[in-house]
Amino acid sequence: MRITVVGGGSTYTPELVEGFARRAGVLGLRELVLYDPDRERLEIVGGLAGRILDRAGFTGRVVTSTDLDESVRGAAAVLIQLRIGGQAARLTDETIPNKFGLIGQETTGPGGFAKALRTVPVVLGIAERVRRLAGPGAWILDFTNPVGIVTRALQHAGYRAVGLCNVAIGFQRRLAGQFGVEPERVRLGHAGLNHLSWIRSVRLDGQERLPSLLEGESLTSLAAEVGMPAPLLATLRAIPSYYLHYFYCTDEEFRSQQAPGPHRAEEVLAIETELLRMYRDPTLDHKPELLERRGGAYYSEAAAALATSLLTGDGAHHYVDIRNDGVITGLPDDAVVEVPALVDTAGVHPVEVPPLPPEMLGLVQAVTSYETLAVEAAVTGDRKVALRAMISHPLVRQWELAEPLLDELLTVNRQYLPAFFPNG
Repeated sequence: MRITVVGGGSTYTPELVEGFARRAGVLGLRELVLYDPDRERLEIVGGLAGRILDRAGFTGRVVTSTDLDESVRGAAAVLIQLRIGGQAARLTDETIPNKFGLIGQETTGPGGFAKALRTVPVVLGIAERVRRLAGPGAWILDFTNPVGIVTRALQHAGYRAVGLCNVAIGFQRRLAGQFGVEPERVRLGHAGLNHLSWIRSVRLDGQERLPSLLEGESLTSLAAEVGMPAPLLATLRAIPSYYLHYFYCTDEEFRSQQAPGPHRAEEVLAIETELLRMYRDPTLDHKPELLERRGGAYYSEAAAALATSLLTGDGAHHYVDIRNDGVITGLPDDAVVEVPALVDTAGVHPVEVPPLPPEMLGLVQAVTSYETLAVEAAVTGDRKVALRAMISHPLVRQWELAEPLLDELLTVNRQYLPAFFPNG
């Protein structure tokens, strides 16, 4: 069994390695390949990965490589975690929209659109090499943001791909801790799109617990965690993903983004710099606590668990991004939805999802339309399609903003957008 991580120089990788270390025996894992074009980062992260696996008693090989073809050749699964343009590009994603009076965020709105334009063509290129060198049976697991758009692009192009996010698994762990039980005993009625989802059911050993969670101190605590007013959660009768703060509390979020102080991209860059310094320590053989502040908690745990289900057929329960095919009523079959599913070697089998109420479905339909256009724009480099994507997004909409904003986003990202700038 060979598993490859594309973006192996990421500071997230040690958590992913720990996840595979715990499952190496079940998987029959003999070779874990970390690929990254950044040789220096790869050596630092790869060194820590090797120490983590040695500590776990892993008897296979850890391979680090800057050769993509050799890295994916013969892999049973390829996990993709990329950030095209690095934290510098994230900073422009977060700041340029503010100049136009709009939310700046790296995965949704115009910032997320810019990230999608940079990312989709690169991931599709990697996927084609996976299909050619690993074979059509290899699984591609994407947790490169924006996950919904990237996964849609992969599935639309016919790749064997599944997307995943940490929002649902994070809530599952948090609620299991509140109940004092193992996470596997908690099942969430989590549904929607990536970064646009709601939890409409919380079952502990099959018993519904959501109504009691939406009362009293528990409601207050949940509202604070997702950054939204408690009456909103009570009105929705659901726990919204914290990304819905950008839609439900737009003006408040915009004001907070105008406050003095470092942007999140700058904070993350500082954390990454410190993490890489720590990773160089030859005595470190576990992920440091600082990694929890990096964001994306449980991403890697979710990825290792999902790969295990796909490759061993354990039939475990996961929260994944997959083609809709009627799972959520009111959306086209080719939409990519985020829902619970049981997973085995035959693939992903979504559980039944009750119809979304109008206030949720309408928003999901609008963002699905945007995602459809975003993939087309990223693949074709068609500026008119890109403009249609911008005006279809609920966080943009206005034509007088869409045109100049798109021009600036394309210009600042020019080096990453050959489809839009074929002449360089």
